[in-house]
Amino acid sequence: MKLIGKTAIVTGSRRGIGRAIALALAKEGANVIVSDISQEDCQKVVDEIKKAGGEALAIKCDVSVNHEVQQMIDETIAEFGKVDILVNNAVVGIVKPFWRLTEEDWDKQLDINLKGPFLCSQASAKNMMKNGWGRIINIASVSSGGAGGCAPLMAAYTSSKGGLKALSEAMAVELAAFGINVNAILPGPIDSGSIPESIKERALKIIPKRRLGRPDEIAGLVVYLASPESDFVTGSAIIIDGGISNI
Repeated sequence: MKLIGKTAIVTGSRRGIGRAIALALAKEGANVIVSDISQEDCQKVVDEIKKAGGEALAIKCDVSVNHEVQQMIDETIAEFGKVDILVNNAVVGIVKPFWRLTEEDWDKQLDINLKGPFLCSQASAKNMMKNGWGRIINIASVSSGGAGGCAPLMAAYTSSKGGLKALSEAMAVELAAFGINVNAILPGPIDSGSIPESIKERALKIIPKRRLGRPDEIAGLVVYLASPESDFVTGSAIIIDGGISNI
């Protein structure tokens, strides 16, 4: 097991991609904080991890609220002594034409998808810096612009994920001297149970692999980036999308 003795926080991990990441990290020996907005749902994932012989703790947290983030970090350190790995996965996406987006729609997506990772990363990095080692892995999106284009009807989501990719690159430069690696994963359409049907139908027509990605395929990449094997990998934005960004 690659991550024995490490402690990982996974936000947005009560279901879908986050749940798969939490399970994968636990399988590799990490102590895992399963965090999301539902304590009950988080506990179900914790129970699953413990049943398989792993160690985990459920912590309810709204990542857009600073004091809740700090409380999550404090509880993690109290329980396991440190924070080694942070996976910023919590996300919200509202499917709506740009001209119909409300200010509330915009704020909600930027708060969860961009401010949340900033708050969680800042709080976690302070502990990682003391220990001289850390991994911050941000789940962005191939729809954050560039080669992957932008998701239709998701202007705020796309903007937030583009910002997260840029934030990852900036943090990587600043934190490298402290032994902390920061990378972004840019998934294409993933069959996580929450992808809008309109986007799913469009994606299946154009993805070269002719299928959606699986949550465990994202989780496998997270395990690599969280492990000592990726020590020289930082500031990267790694696309995992079945070839859709090459069209």
